Amino acid sequence: MTKVLMKGSEAIAEAAIQAGCTHFFGYPITPQNEIPEYMSAHLPEHGGIYIQGESEVASINMVLGAAATGCQVMTSSSSPGISLMSEGISYLAGSELPCVIVNVMRGGPGLGGILPSQADYLQATKGGGNGDYNLMVFAPGNLQEAVDLVQSAWDYAFKYRNPVMILADGFMGQMMEPVEIKEHKTDRGNVESWALGYYKERGNKRSLIKSMNLTPELLEEHNIHLQEKYAAMKKEETMFELVNLDDAELVIASYGTSARIAKTAISHLRNEGYKVGMVRPITLFPFPYEAFDRIPASTKHILDIEMNMGQMIDDVKIATACKYPVSFFGHCGGLAPSVEEIEAECKKILG
Repeated sequence: MTKVLMKGSEAIAEAAIQAGCTHFFGYPITPQNEIPEYMSAHLPEHGGIYIQGESEVASINMVLGAAATGCQVMTSSSSPGISLMSEGISYLAGSELPCVIVNVMRGGPGLGGILPSQADYLQATKGGGNGDYNLMVFAPGNLQEAVDLVQSAWDYAFKYRNPVMILADGFMGQMMEPVEIKEHKTDRGNVESWALGYYKERGNKRSLIKSMNLTPELLEEHNIHLQEKYAAMKKEETMFELVNLDDAELVIASYGTSARIAKTAISHLRNEGYKVGMVRPITLFPFPYEAFDRIPASTKHILDIEMNMGQMIDDVKIATACKYPVSFFGHCGGLAPSVEEIEAECKKILG
């Protein structure tokens, strides 16, 4: 299969269709509008259902309804839109329902601006809604990886009966790159055992799907069950990339577009004799703490680079058990650190 030049948002949408997405509910917000636009044009051609809800709140609750029947359902939004969806996302996690949510991040807080950002790291990884829950969160580093992660997202969503988020940014949503999009058959597991609409398949047994439980002992038991599920994710599903780590004296920790920019800076620095490497988390939850165990004895410093005010830095400090000095460099509000700025910051640290 040959690669096709596509805009990021449209490639993400086509990847979802080729992975078997049957339902999409959403509401327009920049910089991800091309995802619902593409879905509205092409999902019905594949027998799917597209509905633009009257709001993000309505859309995420439509997602909940379709997910309860075992459908492959998806929504997409951008930062403040995800905030509006947070209650419904908590309901989905509490009800143990699989779905895929794409967040193409923009600057904040509040309405902020429409330019690229990574300011939703904490919202995505620490739970944007109420209660003790987690999403599985993927942070693609380029458009092909975004396509691949979107296609595999439902495999994880059905495996763990949990929402999965693809955390991209405005650069990735708007840029164009050649991508290869294959048909992907999602493993929905034994969906008949729990989803609504399979009454006869379960031997005339009803299924009750809910997130409310007014008995405190039973609600605690449910929360313990959820934590066991998240622990299994942490044990089995972490993903990361290591770059020039073997002899690194300075290690950059970065993800998504920031990591892509940092890779170019590392290449330049290496050519000048500076020993710089990188740990790139691909899963932000579960966070790949074990990746930082690979840091060599030669390392003197960790530099966290993000397009925000340093939201991942606490996870990096936990991962390194504060064995090394950890500092932050980045921009926010729609600005990205340049290759030259990263090089200058690394040289300043290394002296």
